[in-house]
Amino acid sequence: MFDLIQMKPIYIGESVAMGIEVKLPKTTLLVITTDKGYIMCGALDVGLLNERLSDRQIIAARAVGVKTLDELLTAPLESVTHTAEDFGITAGMVGEEALLRMM
Repeated sequence: MFDLIQMKPIYIGESVAMGIEVKLPKTTLLVITTDKGYIMCGALDVGLLNERLSDRQIIAARAVGVKTLDELLTAPLESVTHTAEDFGITAGMVGEEALLRMM
């Protein structure tokens, strides 16, 4: 019951990102964040970030079907924000490569 939120460092090359796992009823939220942006599981609404929150210029990407932080690192990204595209992050790129561009 008390292990609902776990945080751990994620080492990518010479840099460190933060992995966050939140266990909720019937689902788990997964996020790996840097100081510039983040990748997340399918719960991320990229459309909302691109349309209603576009003024914030959020660098983010979404991978679907992932169940662990390790899978989030290796899965191809399903969608990315417009601002992420400005950093060379594209759909189909694996999570780890996107995070490298966010560092």
